[in-house]
Amino acid sequence: MNTLFFANALLPNGWARNVRLDIDPAGNFAAISADSRPDGAARVDGVAIPGMPNLHSHAFQRAMAGLTETVGSAPGGVEDSFWTWREVMYRFVGKLEPDDLRAIATQLYAEMLCSGYTAVAEFHYLHHDVDGRPYADPAEMSRAVAEAARTAGIGQTLLPVLYASGGFGGKPAGDVQRRFLHTVDDYLRLVATLERAYRDDPQIRVGIAPHSLRAVPPETLREAIVGLDAIDQDAPIHIHIAEQTKEVEDCLAWSAQRPVDWLLQHAPVGPRWCLVHATHMTGQETAALAASGAVAGLCPTTEANLGDGLFPLVAYLAANGRYGIGSDSHISVSPVEELRWLEYGQRLVTRRRNVAAQGWATGPGAATGAGLHQRALTGGAQACARPIGALGQGRRADLVVLDPDHPILAGRDGERLVDSYVFSGNAAVVRHVMVGGEWVVRDGRHRDGERIAEAYRQTVKRLAA
Repeated sequence: MNTLFFANALLPNGWARNVRLDIDPAGNFAAISADSRPDGAARVDGVAIPGMPNLHSHAFQRAMAGLTETVGSAPGGVEDSFWTWREVMYRFVGKLEPDDLRAIATQLYAEMLCSGYTAVAEFHYLHHDVDGRPYADPAEMSRAVAEAARTAGIGQTLLPVLYASGGFGGKPAGDVQRRFLHTVDDYLRLVATLERAYRDDPQIRVGIAPHSLRAVPPETLREAIVGLDAIDQDAPIHIHIAEQTKEVEDCLAWSAQRPVDWLLQHAPVGPRWCLVHATHMTGQETAALAASGAVAGLCPTTEANLGDGLFPLVAYLAANGRYGIGSDSHISVSPVEELRWLEYGQRLVTRRRNVAAQGWATGPGAATGAGLHQRALTGGAQACARPIGALGQGRRADLVVLDPDHPILAGRDGERLVDSYVFSGNAAVVRHVMVGGEWVVRDGRHRDGERIAEAYRQTVKRLAA
């Protein structure tokens, strides 16, 4: 049994002092007690908070960050948009081999850990070789991202993506999408292979990700869900939805329904589901999504970078909706930046301040940053379908230690400390990070950061050649 002692820690029922955390050999919290004495426990200098789940990641896109920020990067001189960004992404992904993906994902996950993420839901759609043929091991690319998580030390919810068509109504996919494609039978065999491989691994959880309604026709979606239930009835299900206005328009033309409305009426959406983005919803869709118990997967920095739009947070919170955050394309790898811009986008739209405090606490003194942070912990843990997101008995021993001596946290405690953590910029205030009872970041440095970074540098240089 490993025991840690903190002068201050954020527990499920709020802030506590003189906290002992007992960690069992399996990497879970065995017991937690406040107002205690050290009595031989290892004293840790800093403030303990739960590690943040990152509920939406396309790992390979980290190596693209900054490469699409020039006017005219789209082919044919078309006005830049999400859809032209996607063409650039397709060209980039066409080069990647398993070793490349492994190096990029490992570097990304090390960065996530240093920033305070301790788990990631990897929405993984790069499956086949550059010609679209399955590898000798059809799970090779999936294993590459799982191995990256194990090397970096981050918890992972591995979500192999089902991609079956190129547009609503089962339109044929293009050549640039050939590396993503599966029949539903081949896809379910992949999921079953991964579930068997990681069934007893506390670090990795397997679920599924139907890519989107445009990429998964209705019958294919139904078959995938039925097939998943035969493998694991509790496995998480993530899907992209209503990210762009064109997607909404195309869905209306195909089905006479908007995407979220269609999904809620044709699929068993509930607490095991995560609807990623869900940017463009009517008030009725917003209320219905909240009532379903599903999690909205919000990625504010990527949604801003791609020009997606703004999620209807005010109405969603009024309906008691659940959300978590993800870094998606990884143009930023910072949980506080995602939280901050989730709030700031709403301030720009409503011309009000402290918007996300709604429903978290009432009256003067409600802490906006603390509310954003706690909701993202809860929703992220639900979406990842792992026992994370809180310093509580039986949960994974994932925690982040903040540096209370850093100038931006000086004189802060409790909810004001979290507010300052979220709203005082991107200063490096994460001192240590633990995942599954093991220290993976000490004094702001990943335990294997230099070797991981060098492998990444060599990879991106080769890809750029």
